[in-house]
Amino acid sequence: MKTNMGTADRVIRTLLAIVAIVLFYNGVIHGTLGIILIVFSVIFLLTSLVGFCPLYALVGLSTKKKRR
Repeated sequence: MKTNMGTADRVIRTLLAIVAIVLFYNGVIHGTLGIILIVFSVIFLLTSLVGFCPLYALVGLSTKKKRR
């Protein structure tokens, strides 16, 4: 499994996940939408930690900078 996520992509995903979790915890987002956002938040956090996005691999996309 080769990493395909750049630093900016990983930071943005992590921040979005944290915001969604905080909104759910504070009761701003609730119900089915809240549960769906929490699931996506967990996926975003996991892919950010690993540095690999399966959807990027499917379409052949990479946000990671190439080394010379």
